[in-house]
Amino acid sequence: MFGSAVEEILAGDTAITLPQKPYIAIVKVEGTIEAQRQTSSFASEQSYRHKTTLDYIDSLIKDSNNQGILLYVDSPGGAVYESEELYLKLEEYKNDTERPIWNYMAHYAASGGYYVGMMSDVIYAHPNTITGSIGVVMGTYDLSGLYEKLGIREVVITSGENKVDTFTEEQIQIYQEIVDEYYGRFVEVIAKGRDMTEEEVITLADGRVYTAKQAREHGLIDEIGLYEEMKEAMSEELGVKEYHSLPKNNNVFSQFMSEMKAIVPKSEAQILRDLSLEKESEVWRYYADIVQ
Repeated sequence: MFGSAVEEILAGDTAITLPQKPYIAIVKVEGTIEAQRQTSSFASEQSYRHKTTLDYIDSLIKDSNNQGILLYVDSPGGAVYESEELYLKLEEYKNDTERPIWNYMAHYAASGGYYVGMMSDVIYAHPNTITGSIGVVMGTYDLSGLYEKLGIREVVITSGENKVDTFTEEQIQIYQEIVDEYYGRFVEVIAKGRDMTEEEVITLADGRVYTAKQAREHGLIDEIGLYEEMKEAMSEELGVKEYHSLPKNNNVFSQFMSEMKAIVPKSEAQILRDLSLEKESEVWRYYADIVQ
């Protein structure tokens, strides 16, 4: 159906060389699932690279040497848009190649981190994995009290009463309807991926997190085991021992700047600016605010 890939391809910002023999691709989803920031010498390190990952899967679709995907997830989730985009790209891979996808959950695979694995044929979780958190969240900040304290008056001119972000009860209901629609999509995806009814999913989808043991008891995963155990099982099932994954971003200067940014405390002005930027960039998220 497809020919062998060229020796070297470009996936996002990364040049890669695909194996010239049968292999299983490791697609890693580590960190928050969000849009890939433009790379530069001063850009902070970003664990998950969205465009790079999508491009990598595109290359796997075209490569006849690829025999399947091992989806390695260590993520609390992220934006609804990027989570859905990755899910659909994996669906495209399955439909176009009819090759298997196995999913391994590391520290956590919650909310959007769980969502993206719903095209998987088999789901493994580490014994200490935290998963679940099935739901949607959308938040913002009301900085009016802070502005008043600092003597700042916000002036907003809009074309309609629902364009302003004061969040009256009516406006909260408008956003709630959007959250409910995204939640319905989440339930639909899990029902399809785990061969459950939507009613069965809804009983589990109240936002709570589950341990690996609880997730298996509820049918959210298939197996509990270590990563190497899953690789061994997948290799035996497919008859392939070779694995390939994207190289890490090795921009040393970028990593140094990211570490320095974490060490140097923010001023009050920087904190206020960051809050304001976040307030102006509200997104709907499949995200679990968890720490392990």
